[in-house]
Amino acid sequence: MPFGEIYALAGAALLAIMSALWLLSLTLSDASIVDVFWGPGFVICAWIFAAFTPQGAMPRKALLLALVSIWGLRLALHIWLRNRGKGEDQRYQSWRKQHSKHWWWRSFFQVFLLQGILLWLISAPLLAAQLAAQPKQLSWIDWLGAMVWAVGFYFEAVGDWQLNRFKSDPTNRGKLLTSGVWRYTRHPNYFGDAVQWWGYYLLAVSAGGWWTVYSPLLMTWLLLKVSGVALLERSLQDTKPGYQEYTRTTSAFFPWFRKK
Repeated sequence: MPFGEIYALAGAALLAIMSALWLLSLTLSDASIVDVFWGPGFVICAWIFAAFTPQGAMPRKALLLALVSIWGLRLALHIWLRNRGKGEDQRYQSWRKQHSKHWWWRSFFQVFLLQGILLWLISAPLLAAQLAAQPKQLSWIDWLGAMVWAVGFYFEAVGDWQLNRFKSDPTNRGKLLTSGVWRYTRHPNYFGDAVQWWGYYLLAVSAGGWWTVYSPLLMTWLLLKVSGVALLERSLQDTKPGYQEYTRTTSAFFPWFRKK
């Protein structure tokens, strides 16, 4: 099957899943469930792409499926454990209050459909990497992509683990985590997430999918300017003691040594 047909099938599957999640959110009165699905959504796309690309080079397909599955399922578990028992995220509570009786249908377009479309657009390298039969063996670009992914996974997973451990200690209440990977970047998890998508893109480049560069660019832009760094920074600048000093000494996104 050509790229467009397989890509459209994945889009239809995402539309059905997002519609089901939206209906579930109405029952639970909690739109936060969409956040848990973000990572698994890419895992589902990757496996759909794998099912319809039997001609693709198996070593690259296996590598990509392993990397995406590890990333997506870890992220889902992390978000589920973080949100468990805390109710709906404050962002969605604010929108629910703002739109009142209209929120039940607006939430489908503003939250579920929007995230489904973004997920679908960003997933393109996951298909491009699996579509081509050549090269049959992993190239140096594939191995470079795997190494780039590993760097990103380290920052994201270790950053989340260090922050969870820090918050679990009652003596750290009201304090800032400025050690570990958080010493070099204020948002190691967002940085790591973006870097992993550049790793997936390199696997696509190895299979001739260089044109999917819009995917990691879009993901990086979203993490930097929309739902990641920019959104969190606005909420922390005036509410977290010592955060302004932290911003003066520590890089916002790309890891670097602390300033004096």
